[in-house]
Formats: sequence, C-alpha cells, structure tokens
Amino acid sequence: MVNETVQALTIAGTDSGGGAGVMADIKTMQERHVFSAAVVVAVTAQNTLGVDDFMAMPKKMIDEQFKSVASDLKIRACKTGMLADVATVEAVVENLKKYDLGPVTVDPVMIAKGGARLLSEDAITTVKEQLLPLADILTPNLPETEELSGMKIESKDAMQEAAKKLQSLGVKNVLLKGGHNIGDDGKSSDYVLLENGDSFWVSAKRIDTNRTHGTGDTLSSCITAELAKGKDVATAIRIGKQYVQATIENGIQVGHGHGPLNHWATIEEDDND
Repeated sequence: MVNETVQALTIAGTDSGGGAGVMADIKTMQERHVFSAAVVVAVTAQNTLGVDDFMAMPKKMIDEQFKSVASDLKIRACKTGMLADVATVEAVVENLKKYDLGPVTVDPVMIAKGGARLLSEDAITTVKEQLLPLADILTPNLPETEELSGMKIESKDAMQEAAKKLQSLGVKNVLLKGGHNIGDDGKSSDYVLLENGDSFWVSAKRIDTNRTHGTGDTLSSCITAELAKGKDVATAIRIGKQYVQATIENGIQVGHGHGPLNHWATIEEDDND
C-alpha cells in the first residue's frame, strides 16, 4: 500500500498572490485527484498586478529538495515552471537526470502577464541546449515560442513550422498555445505535434476576461497530473485544455489586476481515476 496514491511533482517558483507558479500547480493537481509534491526553485513577491521581486534558491537547497522527494515519494510525472537563471536551470537539469521522476512537462516560463521577465536572457540558451532534450512535452505560449524558435509567429502555418523546429531541439511532444493572438474565429487554438509525427488542434471559445493569471501553469500541471495517472499524451493535453477552459468560464473575483483562475472548477464527464 505504500505510495499507492498517484503522485506528481512541480519544480517551479512560488506566487505569493496564489494564482500561478507552485500554488497554481498544487491546486490543479489536487483538483485532478493527484497528490502534488514541490521543489521550490525561486520565491516571488507578486500579486494580480505584477511581480515586485523574486529570488532564486541556492543550488544546495534545490538539490536537497529533489533528494528528499525522490528518497520517499513515488513521483509518476513532473513539470518545470519558472526557473529564473542559468544556475537554476542547470541544477534542475542535473537532478532530472539523476532521479526517475516520470515524464517531464516543460512550461518554459519567461515573462509574467504583467511584463516582468522571469527567465534571464542567458538562461534561454541553457534551456534550449540542456532542458528541452529532457522534455516529454513542451508547452510554450507564442512569445516563448518565438524566443525558442527564433521565428515570428503570426499565422497557424507559422505555428506548425515552429513546432517542428522545437521538436528538432530534442523535445518529444510540442503543445503551442495560440491564445488570443492567432485567427479571428472567436476561438483560442493550440497546436499539438506528437512524437510519432501526428498533429492536431485543440480549440476553445475565447472569453473576454482579465481573470487569466496562471493559465500556462494550470495547463501544464493538469497535463502532468493526467500523465501521472497513466493517460497518453494526446488525452492529457485534451483534458488540460478542457480543464483550463472551465477555470476561466467559471471565474472568481480575486485581486485588482490579472485575476487568478477558479481551480476548483470541474469538467463534464470528469474521469479522475
């Protein structure tokens, strides 16, 4: 019976405002009936109005957190979020190679919704060269896709081309979040390119709201939770998209800026087994 409960791990920074980062990851995994552990690699001072300050954790503390989790828990899937700087990315890469933590979802958090840069410029190269080859799924938004691929993304065709470029960096499966920036059909469309070459789009109705803080974290942590439960990549992505849509549609009123999602939202014909 030891470690029978499904467990997943988030490797990211905190959000004192509660809407993104480790806080959003834990809430999401809990809602998906997966126990969430955490390796905190950075601490932020932020709220719905923006990020006021942040501090990366020392490598020794990052290493010790990984060691503690891996020595006791049975992690079946993990995700990375905000990684701050080169030293933090390298520490995370070292530990992902050292421990078996299941499939790795990489959410390459670079810029907060309020505009604050959460990944140093020099760390982008480290992410591309060292972290992406470890990724089972990569979930960038359009600005992050442009940074990683070196392309300007202004069409669905460009999204498909960029996905191939990112896959060539060693990523197995790519989920490009189109958000509200591509197309005029009233939908938010994301492009998925799988390891076997199959591809598809996942779309949802656009909702006019500023209560979208933490959507990327929530999507990637939902996908991670579903992978931990044994779902295949395509199914995990579809559930993630459906769940995030529900968290936005059934919004809550918190803060004065980009408000957080409703993480206790449920989805139709929910399957948490």
